[in-house]
Amino acid sequence: MTNDKMKPNQRLIVAISGASGAVYGIRALEMLKAAGIESHLVVSKAAALSLEAETDLSLGDVQALADVVYKPADIGAAIASGSFRTLGMLIAPCSVKTLGEITTGVTSSLVSRAADVCLKERRRLVLMVRESPLHLGHLRSMAAVTEMGAIVAPPMPAFYTKPKSLDDMVRQSVARSLALFDIDVPMTRWGEDISLND
Repeated sequence: MTNDKMKPNQRLIVAISGASGAVYGIRALEMLKAAGIESHLVVSKAAALSLEAETDLSLGDVQALADVVYKPADIGAAIASGSFRTLGMLIAPCSVKTLGEITTGVTSSLVSRAADVCLKERRRLVLMVRESPLHLGHLRSMAAVTEMGAIVAPPMPAFYTKPKSLDDMVRQSVARSLALFDIDVPMTRWGEDISLND
């Protein structure tokens, strides 16, 4: 399913973990497809349950949005190796459990193993952490993973865009996260689309 016009490293790993907010990963897959970026998807077991509870989509529906799909226990997958070139990895949403595994280097699944590979290869790793309120352990994990080179990017609504729907807010949050990989997707930008003079 790879587009021959794509450069070999124009791939992004997308992981959907078990935190609430599976829609962030779904929108990321849709935006990557529109941008011509090859997507490599892994959905955790807990995320499969979240999909069922939060959306009208089946796991198969979501997997169909990706170019390549991996099983969460497949630690021998291409994305588990540093020699497999990618732009990095987006975990959307990122559960606190997944955050903890990445922070400690305890890679018990393909999600945390692929994230660990991105860190060791100095590739971009963006974690859309979904938890509130946060206790000190969560905050320390976020600080530690940031020191390791990851970017913690909780999906925060950008009210200056004057969103008209929940989906507007989701799309803006995902677009901001993809922009961290220098992937150009439609989004409202301060200073370009909006300013205080509007």
